[in-house]
Amino acid sequence: MAEHDQIIEAALAMVDAGQPVALATVLETWGSAPRPVGAQLAISGDAAMVGSVSGGCVEGAVVAEALDLLETGECRVLEFGVSDDDAFAVGLACGGRIKVLVEPIGVGQGPSSDLLRDLAAARAARRPAAYVVNMSTWDRKIAALDDPQIAEAALAEKSRLDGELFIGLHMPPLRLAIIGAVHIAQALSDMAALAGYDVTVIDPRDSFGSTARFPGHTVVNDWPDEALAAHGLDARTAVVTLTHDPKLDNPAIQAALGADIFYLGCLGSTRTHGKRVAFLQQQGFSKAQIARIHGPVGLNIGSKTPAEIAVSILGQMTERLRRPETRP
Repeated sequence: MAEHDQIIEAALAMVDAGQPVALATVLETWGSAPRPVGAQLAISGDAAMVGSVSGGCVEGAVVAEALDLLETGECRVLEFGVSDDDAFAVGLACGGRIKVLVEPIGVGQGPSSDLLRDLAAARAARRPAAYVVNMSTWDRKIAALDDPQIAEAALAEKSRLDGELFIGLHMPPLRLAIIGAVHIAQALSDMAALAGYDVTVIDPRDSFGSTARFPGHTVVNDWPDEALAAHGLDARTAVVTLTHDPKLDNPAIQAALGADIFYLGCLGSTRTHGKRVAFLQQQGFSKAQIARIHGPVGLNIGSKTPAEIAVSILGQMTERLRRPETRP
């Protein structure tokens, strides 16, 4: 899981290390707020931070409040505003406002560490869940997305403040499975990790698929269909095939088309894609299923180098993720 998405896990690690910890969460934003509702920041008793609730313009004040609340055990909602005149100095295009909830963990009105462990367990199991807190009573629960109390937020897949009730959605981490440990994969794996994806590179050829070529990433030297079955495919997963070899790409494509992934991109020319389509039709895949493939892969930005092609792929993945109505 990308580090910037591990705020709950980081907070629990601080607790396990014997540190007092507070959790700050963005409740509402207006204007030019750089972080979305639900963004979080974990703050330890010695002022160590993981995550962010703004572009850096209010973190210092949030940390100061958090350290006080660790002493009192109170929870508090903070509001900050940045004028248009001051916005540029703190990295905003224009002014805005932000509302932040600060909760000391395991102290006074704050959530118990056991409750957060339940949330972390759901995240680890790739189960969507919501952290629900009533800010008038400070009652809390971890809810599944079929809970009627959070139906609207779950449908929109967005955290939200509803009166005194805050619903913080925790969707499974994004994942990218790359088939083919080629030069484009080297660039794409690093870029995707920076964008928040857990990356797995799959290639049965040991000379290509090695940790030396992909430091810091998971590398699997199995056949793609077997590797994807073990990896798991769901609505928070993207698959990109890059080998140009039908023996490797086609089994992965067939597995991906049978799953509810949000993106499938396949490298190859228009002619190569035509052969791919003919093969899949012979295998019984429908036109609608085959239309889910982005081939040739990536946005048409004139890419030439492996890094530029990786940029075009990641851009297309992002569009399909954030604008699902544009998916084929």
